[in-house]
Amino acid sequence: MSHVLENPYNTDLDRTPANFQPLTPLTFLERAASVFPDHTAIVHGKLRRDYAAFYARSRQLASALSQCGIGRGDTVSVLLANTPAMLECHYDVPMCGGVLHSINTRLDASTVAFQLDHAMCRVVIVDREFMPLMREALGLARATPLVIQHDDPEYAAPDTGDDAPDYEDFLASGDAEFAWLMPEDEWDAISINYTSGTTGDPKGVVSHHRGAYLLAQGNALTTSMAKHAVYLWTLPMFHCNGWCFPWTLSAIVGTHVCLRQVRAEPIWTALAEAGVTHLCGAPIVMSLMISAPDDIRRKLDHTVQFFTAAAPPPEKLLAEMKAAGFDVTHLYGLTETYGPAVVNEWHDHWSGLSATEQAALKSRQGVRYLPLEQLEVMDPETMAPVPHDGEKMGEVMFRGNVVMKGYFRNPEATQKAFAGGWFHSGDLGVVHLDGYLQLKDRSKDVIISGGENISSI
Repeated sequence: MSHVLENPYNTDLDRTPANFQPLTPLTFLERAASVFPDHTAIVHGKLRRDYAAFYARSRQLASALSQCGIGRGDTVSVLLANTPAMLECHYDVPMCGGVLHSINTRLDASTVAFQLDHAMCRVVIVDREFMPLMREALGLARATPLVIQHDDPEYAAPDTGDDAPDYEDFLASGDAEFAWLMPEDEWDAISINYTSGTTGDPKGVVSHHRGAYLLAQGNALTTSMAKHAVYLWTLPMFHCNGWCFPWTLSAIVGTHVCLRQVRAEPIWTALAEAGVTHLCGAPIVMSLMISAPDDIRRKLDHTVQFFTAAAPPPEKLLAEMKAAGFDVTHLYGLTETYGPAVVNEWHDHWSGLSATEQAALKSRQGVRYLPLEQLEVMDPETMAPVPHDGEKMGEVMFRGNVVMKGYFRNPEATQKAFAGGWFHSGDLGVVHLDGYLQLKDRSKDVIISGGENISSI
């Protein structure tokens, strides 16, 4: 007679505070500040801020937010450039239990208003440059959040005359020794980011602490980021929380080099003078750099890792980037996967191929990221994987811990996205014989980015 025995390794061995804590990327900053308090965390113009100050200021703003009523599950929206304040918000908002809502600075007022209302925003932190946009949006919105204005010393335009409380004054009202909140559960939301679709309202993608922790570490491992790497912010932090790199850099005790605007001269200056080791961006950023005049371009004394997503870089551009001292790697992901979840892992023997063959290989999106459990291209009707022949198209699908919680206040869209136990990306692709994914089209034909309709390819 058969019988089922209880697993003996589960008997009297329970989860306790001693052996189980919810995963959160907030602990990366605490550790960095404890172990390397004097290491430079942030560079912005003339500003140099070490990890001790970064951590203290994040706790102080978390305290100030807590004092004005922000707690677990409350949304704090930010309309900020790639500034130190934006980095701080990636820590201080979840440190008081809040959920960070980063707004694309290129959106129109009506779209911003929709997001503020849908996300149930209670506080909004706004860069002075974007205050007119925010005031227009608030005039259209039902939400009435507390508005805090951030003045970036690197922004020289005239004052708008807005009387909103100042970011530094608000921060100073908090306690730098604030006992910040760990998530009660690693499934708790850490952020909400809105995607634009071709039809209907934007959807609010909810990310959790566990996924942010795992992708942040996955970034470091996948991109071979050594301890104390120097990262240049050419990727907007409002885009998928900067692909989780605001948290990655604390894990490796690296240095953030903030860049308010993506311009060739400050990029080349930072590359040459700040010792930048890594940066991310679309191929247009590479084109901007390579097309810069000779008096702006600088000779680099080390290879810089450039991670790109979106359209495959042209062969000529890849060759020019290599000659200029860059190693380009193709990534792919969505807001729903915390940013990049697929990487074009390079094999050493490919480096001996012709430039044309290398460009063809680099144009592929690649294989799953380390923290992603499963990646498949499947027939969305039968859920059968397509053959690895580089020809049969199917829908790209993801499964794992770096897939979103779901769409905020939209159970129908969430259920549809997770049909069959997989996240349906809406992207169409093929799988080559070696298992590498290559996108072919978007099932909805276009992606909307910053108000512009662009082909996924």
